[in-house]
Amino acid sequence: MNDRQTGRADVSLQMEHILYEVKKIVVGQDHFLERVLVAILAQGHLLVEGVPGLAKTLTVNTLARTIRGTFRRIQFTPDLVPADLVGTRIYNQKTGEFTTSFGPVFTNLLLADEINRAPAKVQSALLEVMQEYQVTIAGESHPVPQPFLVMATQNPIETEGTYPLPEAQVDRFMMKVLVGYPSEEEEFVIVNRVTGAAAAVAAVATTEQLSLLQRECRTGYVDPALVQYAVRLVSATRNPERYGIDNVAQYLSYGASPRATIHLVEGARALAFLRGRTYVLPEDLTDLAPDVLRHRLSLSYEALSDALTPDQIIHRIMKHIPAPERPLETHVKVGEHA
Repeated sequence: MNDRQTGRADVSLQMEHILYEVKKIVVGQDHFLERVLVAILAQGHLLVEGVPGLAKTLTVNTLARTIRGTFRRIQFTPDLVPADLVGTRIYNQKTGEFTTSFGPVFTNLLLADEINRAPAKVQSALLEVMQEYQVTIAGESHPVPQPFLVMATQNPIETEGTYPLPEAQVDRFMMKVLVGYPSEEEEFVIVNRVTGAAAAVAAVATTEQLSLLQRECRTGYVDPALVQYAVRLVSATRNPERYGIDNVAQYLSYGASPRATIHLVEGARALAFLRGRTYVLPEDLTDLAPDVLRHRLSLSYEALSDALTPDQIIHRIMKHIPAPERPLETHVKVGEHA
C-alpha cells in the first residue's frame, strides 16, 4: 500500500469513527450528516434550511465533542450588533488601557441560528470571518481557531421579521442542505433515545488530526474531464442557451459564480475520501451538485409564478449536460502515484 492509499484509509477510517460517535446521539439525517463531514473535510461552510426540532444544533454540538473542538451557538435576532459576534475593545479604568474581548466566533464550530433574522451590519461582520478566517477589531486583525466551520440555519416557515441574506454572503456557503422530517421508524428511535438514559460520546479525534485530514483530502485526484463537467454545469446556469437548454433561461435572473465550480470540485473530492477513494468519480459531482448550486441561483418572476424550485431547474440542466464516463484506470493510477 502506497502513501496515498494509506492516507485515504486514514481519512475514511477517522471520519467513520467520528460519524459512529455522532450517530450515538443523532438518529437518521444521513444526508445531512454526510454533508457536514464533507464541509469539514473541504473547509467549507453550510447553510441549512429546516423547520425547528430536526437536530441541527444537536448535530454540530455532538460533532464538536467528538473532535475535542469548541462549539458556540449564536441566536440571531434583529437587535444583534457586530460586536456581539466578533467582540469589542473594553476600557479598563484601573489600568487605563483597552483590552480585547473576543466574541463567540472564536471557536471551531459556530452555529448561526436563524441567520436571516439579523440586519445587514451583522451579516457583513460574519462575512469576513467566513472568507478570511479572521476578524478585525479596532483596526487589528485576529485569526479564528482552526479548523473553523460556520453552520447557519434558516427557518422556511417563518418569514416575518427576517432579512434576506446578501448574495455575497450566500455565495460563501459551500452548500445549502435541506433537512426534512424523520421517518416514523426514526422518530420512534428518537423518542426512546431522548426519554431514556443519555448516551456517552467519546472524543475520537483532535483538531490537529482534523487539520491533517483536511490537508490529506486536498491531495485527491480529480480527472480534468470532471473539472470540465463542473465548469459546464455552472456555466449552464448563467448561459443556458449556449447548451441548448432554452426552457431554463426565462426562469433565471442570474446563475452561479466561479466559486460554485470550486466548491463543487472540492466537495466532490471530500465526498470521494469519505467513500474510501483518493480519486473523484462522476457520481460524486452529481450527488453534490444540487446542494452546491441551489442557493446560488436567482429565480425570475416566471419561475416563481410557475412554482419552480431551484432543484427542479438544476435537474433540468443536469439532464442536458451528461456526466463524463468514469476516469480511465490509467488516470487513476497516475493520480495515486503522483
